Amino acid sequence: MTIKDKNLQKVSITVTGMSCATCVATVEKALQKTKGVAAAGVNLASEKASVEYNPKQTNLQTIMKTVTGAGYGIAVKKSVFPVQGMTCASCIARVEEALKSTPGVISASVNLASEKATVEYVDSIGYSDLRRVVKDAGYELDKEVGALEDVTAASARETKKVRNRFVFAAVVGVIIMVMMFTPHFTGMGYVLWALATPVQFWAGWRFYQGAWGGLKHLRADMNTLIAVGTSAAYFYSVVAVIAPSLLTVNGTEPNLYFDTSAMIIAFILLGRFLEARAKGQTSAAIKNLIGLQPKTALVICKGKEQEISIEDVQVGDVILVRPGERVPVDGVITKGNPSLDESMVTGESLPVEKKVGSEVIGATINRTGSFQFKATRIGKDTTLARIVRLVEEAQGSKAPIQRLADVIASYFVPVVIGIAIVTFIIWYFLGPNPPLTYAFLNFIAVLVIACPCALGLATPTAIMVGTGKGAEHGILIRSAESLERLYKINTILLDKTGTLTEGKPQVTDIVATASYKQEEVLRLAASVEHDSEHPLGEAVVKAAGEKKLKLLHTTGFKAIAGHGAEAKIGKNKYLLGSLKLMKDNKIQLGELEEKTAALWNDGKTVVFIGEGKRAVGLIALADTLKPGASDVVTAIQNQGIDVVMVTGDNKRAAEAIARQAGIKRVLAEVLPEHKADEVKKLRDEGRVVAMVGDGINDAPALASADVGIAIGTGTDVAMETGDITLIRGDLSGIVTAIDLSKRTMRTIKQNLFWAFAYNVILIPLAAGVLYPALHTVGVPSGLHFVLGDYGFLNPILAAVAMAASSVTVVSNSLRLRGFKPKKIGIEFREV
Repeated sequence: MTIKDKNLQKVSITVTGMSCATCVATVEKALQKTKGVAAAGVNLASEKASVEYNPKQTNLQTIMKTVTGAGYGIAVKKSVFPVQGMTCASCIARVEEALKSTPGVISASVNLASEKATVEYVDSIGYSDLRRVVKDAGYELDKEVGALEDVTAASARETKKVRNRFVFAAVVGVIIMVMMFTPHFTGMGYVLWALATPVQFWAGWRFYQGAWGGLKHLRADMNTLIAVGTSAAYFYSVVAVIAPSLLTVNGTEPNLYFDTSAMIIAFILLGRFLEARAKGQTSAAIKNLIGLQPKTALVICKGKEQEISIEDVQVGDVILVRPGERVPVDGVITKGNPSLDESMVTGESLPVEKKVGSEVIGATINRTGSFQFKATRIGKDTTLARIVRLVEEAQGSKAPIQRLADVIASYFVPVVIGIAIVTFIIWYFLGPNPPLTYAFLNFIAVLVIACPCALGLATPTAIMVGTGKGAEHGILIRSAESLERLYKINTILLDKTGTLTEGKPQVTDIVATASYKQEEVLRLAASVEHDSEHPLGEAVVKAAGEKKLKLLHTTGFKAIAGHGAEAKIGKNKYLLGSLKLMKDNKIQLGELEEKTAALWNDGKTVVFIGEGKRAVGLIALADTLKPGASDVVTAIQNQGIDVVMVTGDNKRAAEAIARQAGIKRVLAEVLPEHKADEVKKLRDEGRVVAMVGDGINDAPALASADVGIAIGTGTDVAMETGDITLIRGDLSGIVTAIDLSKRTMRTIKQNLFWAFAYNVILIPLAAGVLYPALHTVGVPSGLHFVLGDYGFLNPILAAVAMAASSVTVVSNSLRLRGFKPKKIGIEFREV
């Protein structure tokens, strides 16, 4: 009989790309060879791989890499779940640990500021599995957030609940404090006990709930500190009421601290309420984006207009949009010539003129003219939904700078409890009379003033505001790590075509050899390029169309990557492309070479056409710089960042464009597949490199760079390609992204400094570090309420300070909402 290893975990994953029994054998063999995998079976019909593995020796990420390394894919889900009950950095660690330890979870990142968990997992597990492990950890996992669902509803309910409990605790706490200063009467202790009890166990129940969840997993957090501190004051007072003789020392009856426990809870709840309100403002950008989508659409069905819910719109529906109305979903115009305000999605302030065939983006505003369009993307597939989803994922990610805070937070609470215990012992044996009272109050003050909350909020609140602000200006930042890396870059590699330039070249010169006429050269070139999607080919075909030339029938068209194309016209084979292509095929250029040099010196791109071994002619094309490109380059260089241009064009043509843009270093004649190599070379020089490209042809180079910045426009923007995506296609977005990154990182550093400084300064103060200096000379009269007779901090004021620390950090992050992009063209022309 085989004894099953109890350490093994079993997971079922969906494998894509399998087509036969050989595929099954390949995947199985690869998995079985993986260290830590005990057994693996693959089913072709269900496309499932069942894997048993030892989590101490391997993990799901390694198993996935094994499958993808064998040439197949893995079906994974990525979801964002709201999490209730988190209060500090320790809570983040506990929820993340619970999720990551769940078989089938690939990765999990929890954000305290947004109170959301971003989880990547295989399809063998579901929401109920994740909810169960989170609940076992002492928290609540709500259902997945829909792409355009109002994600603030649950947060608003929680904020209202905290406010109500704060109001109750504050009112009762004030009553208790007033009674403490009035003449004592018989049974007064019992009245105070009765008043303090609902504050302790109703208003403060969340702290006990959180502390118990941590205790079950042998971990402590902010809730533990508050629960222990307030419970000490409360139960000490209970004993003092029902059995005062137990605490009487030298004939001195014990004091009651019901006011201390009640007011500590009240002030901490106040802090939580203010913090929740402030955190709500950090996600204002997401709320604004969600609020852009109309609730209804005017669909034309059988010639009649019918208003339906946005959820009922189907792909292919024809929708009418009147002036002043918002476009409900993405689509293509079928009738009308409107002017659309796309600023809320792309950041472009000027209205964009549209015509039949133009794409429209859902949530944009129709400024002039009614129009009809056919819906092409609905629901979670619309541009707006994709933007919201990416921003949410970015806000849920972690920056590397946060790791230090996470490590400190993991040790923080146990260390604070240790300090509190040592404080109690020291003042009990060495403190002034009555020693128990001062030891007890200092013990409570240390527990209450310690604040891991500020550490936990320092980074994510700034990331939330920063990424949201980026989205407002048409800059999509995929992760906190991308934002942090961006501020460190010292080199930007700019692709030329479509990035620096318009990417829409025009034919400027046609030179024919003696045997041909100019029109023949253009007709032959356009015929060869008729099936090409290359911008140069399209420009040649367009020029022929403008001259109304009849194109010739071609066969055997073949694109030659980075060099040109070839095709047959009749029995003759024609080559169209670069000088290198001509020379590689031993085509004699003759007098064309002399004219080529002059065209190159003017920054023009030259395309040759040859038949057999002889040249037919050449066509020169010019691509213009995008408006403001040189200003953007200057702005980047003024920040101490080197700008390098990369292009497949020849060196002379590339240098001509570079001169216009103000770029000194040029990498010319680089094939698309070699751009990633150029990025690697720059990184090998010790540079931190950002690559800026179109996100499609430049995908390998974008992935190779420290930061990949993809430029695109409209609904076709490749949002998932780069670390950062500029939706508008405007180069000024590069400068805005860099400035935003620097501002965000500066804010994070300020937050972390405050969070560390607060604890480093105030925990010793709460422990009584001022006593040696003040007990002989006395406490200044103005500080007597704060420090008492001997320099000991009042526990109630410790609670005020703790609440203020978190609110300060969040408020500092909110200052990022005032970020505004520089007006680059104006600013640098004035300089």
